[in-house]
Amino acid sequence: MFTIAVFPNVTKANIRAILDRVLAFFADKRVCVLLPAKEARLLGHEAYGIENINRHPIDMALSIGGDGTLLNVCRRVYEQTVPVCGINFGTVGFLIDIELDEIETKLQKILDKEYHIEERLMLSGYVVHHGKKSYKGSAVNDIVVAKGGLARMLRFGLSINDTRIANYKADGLIVSTATGSTAYSLSAGGPIVNPHVKALVLTPICPHTFDIRSMVISEDDTVRMRIKAGHSDIFVTFDGQKSFQIADEDEVIVRKAKNPARIVKFGDKDYYRTMKEKLLDNA
Repeated sequence: MFTIAVFPNVTKANIRAILDRVLAFFADKRVCVLLPAKEARLLGHEAYGIENINRHPIDMALSIGGDGTLLNVCRRVYEQTVPVCGINFGTVGFLIDIELDEIETKLQKILDKEYHIEERLMLSGYVVHHGKKSYKGSAVNDIVVAKGGLARMLRFGLSINDTRIANYKADGLIVSTATGSTAYSLSAGGPIVNPHVKALVLTPICPHTFDIRSMVISEDDTVRMRIKAGHSDIFVTFDGQKSFQIADEDEVIVRKAKNPARIVKFGDKDYYRTMKEKLLDNA
């Protein structure tokens, strides 16, 4: 039996109505539908709830929300390497292929296996503190090192692999995948990179210089940032959702993760058309 885990964003108004449509569609199908226990209780569907859903064997994950919800689900099922599909109930939905008027049609396509899976590079982030290296998490879009709201700008040394590239004075640095090039990196002046390009984008945030710009490097390169801030109001953030405070003199290491995100796509979507419609036309 096909097992699908549904992850609704419970902060969205009227999310239960969308979830009800999904559950109604699968009700007479040979499909086992699961929900995280907390979300199931909040939305009145306790019968579908399961604790520790991230450890439960599933065939696919389905997010209901915006791009942020899909990114969160990709990180939650990272170790399981299952495909993730999204229903757009957000503002942009650049990564998501199911719109509200397509729910039943596209869910049937999933059951009929009329879809393909795009593997998107993920990043792994580590922090070295007093010589001890610890894994902090993974990201689909970007890993960002930045100062806190009222802190002075950061000073840090940037190295790629074993080569020191530059010493920065800036509010921070974004290490982005090609997928994430249309997110925070784009807002900070970085280029748009087709997600099929095997690259990372390094984009400084408000650099205090004229000669530091975004850099496109190989996805196999390792990025190291040695912090020289003179204060401790410094954070490393994953996809803009998961954040850790780090200390002056810490080193942040970002490299290609062992597993990619596996995102469900349908034949009627095109990257450049989606970019035009959801980024350019809605600007």
